[in-house]
Amino acid sequence: QLVESGGGFGQAGGSLNLSCAVTGVFTINTMAWHRQAPGKQRELVARIDYGGRADYVEAVKGRFTISRDNAKKSMDLQMNSLKPEDTAVYFCYAQVFVAVGSPSRDAWGQGTQVVVSP
Repeated sequence: QLVESGGGFGQAGGSLNLSCAVTGVFTINTMAWHRQAPGKQRELVARIDYGGRADYVEAVKGRFTISRDNAKKSMDLQMNSLKPEDTAVYFCYAQVFVAVGSPSRDAWGQGTQVVVSP
């Protein structure tokens, strides 16, 4: 199960932090944040592998920072210098292994709303 927290309202130029907690799994490979703005398709925002290597979509580079705690099975997204175009529902994603020797499967959170005012 993936549970996001930390969404809400922010102002342009401000900051918000999103968190994702994963339970009920043995281990996690790739984790990521995706977002879906009204009327648009869901898009990848940032992803991070087990070793901590991160990638970002061009629109958030230099503003957002993704991080994870493997021991706690959690992930954060620190969002700075917010822009109105960051307004979207943000989804946590994890490639999880539910047990030793089990195949990986994709897991998604329910989404958390972020609204950035001008």
